[in-house]
Amino acid sequence: MTTRVVPALGAGKRAEIDRALRCLKDTSVLVVGDAMLDRYVYGSVHRISPEAPVPILSVEREVALPGGAGNVVRNLTALGIEVALVSVVGDDQTGSDLTGLVGGQPGVEPWLLVEGGRITPLKTRFVSHGQQLLRADQEQTTPIAPRLAEQLLRIARDAMIPTALTVLSDYGKGVLSPELAARLIAAAHEAGRKVLVDSPAGGLACHAGADVIMPTVQELTEATGLPAETDAELTEAAAKLRNEGSFGAVLVLRGEAGLALQDAEATYLFPYPPAELFDPSGLSDTVISALAAGLAGGLALPLAAEVAALAASIARSRVGPAVVLPTDLLAALEGT
Repeated sequence: MTTRVVPALGAGKRAEIDRALRCLKDTSVLVVGDAMLDRYVYGSVHRISPEAPVPILSVEREVALPGGAGNVVRNLTALGIEVALVSVVGDDQTGSDLTGLVGGQPGVEPWLLVEGGRITPLKTRFVSHGQQLLRADQEQTTPIAPRLAEQLLRIARDAMIPTALTVLSDYGKGVLSPELAARLIAAAHEAGRKVLVDSPAGGLACHAGADVIMPTVQELTEATGLPAETDAELTEAAAKLRNEGSFGAVLVLRGEAGLALQDAEATYLFPYPPAELFDPSGLSDTVISALAAGLAGGLALPLAAEVAALAASIARSRVGPAVVLPTDLLAALEGT
């Protein structure tokens, strides 16, 4: 299998991507998985607490945003795509806040089922001068009730018909059990829809048969038992994962090194350009959303992955969970 380092986008590619981006308003995507609430507390630190050796954050503002599968939705709608979201929240204030945030976005059809007594995942980040001081999590990771899983599956099956493809956003918070993930992949293929899997916290094997699986280097190594640091090592490990899991393709998140895609034809390397800032917050959501957008817009997988790498290179230079707009991508294309 050949390995190709993908060069800067040429004029022909730019024109094709431009056409795909302009068609996104006519496409829709289904997202199923763990939705959560991301809360950011911003402030300044000027002194250390006299009570303990910890900084005192003088709070200046707070921001609440949809996280997890909700952030995938946020990224997709920023690109102009209509989205159906199927997830589960608890009957708590966090669940109510998250439902309002998701439902308030234009172009979103939310199906947020409520499970009594469940804790809706909440991540609170305390930030000063662009740096996280602390993250506090409240969550419940036990699987959702079987009856609720059946209801979720029925809703997702119906939503697959009018949407172009399905994204499974698995953060290990209990919505996507291994059995449910497998049934969703089978249902999507029965409907003739591709399935992309992001953040496979439940284990890569649980998503066997997906058209694209998106692990980190660490997840790839844990799943295959092979090192994946060098280009040659990554090619071998991705091939093993793709064959054993019957995946159509493997898209590896390589941190600051960029992305690597392996399909049946070749391994493609998409290095990020140099940047002064590398903020990984929500980066996998940016990548899976841009990949889904490219595929929904009619691009071939390698070119869609190239668009995803371009989107990631834009988002990683911004502080916090930034979204990438079509105008951002078009401006970046003009600069390549």
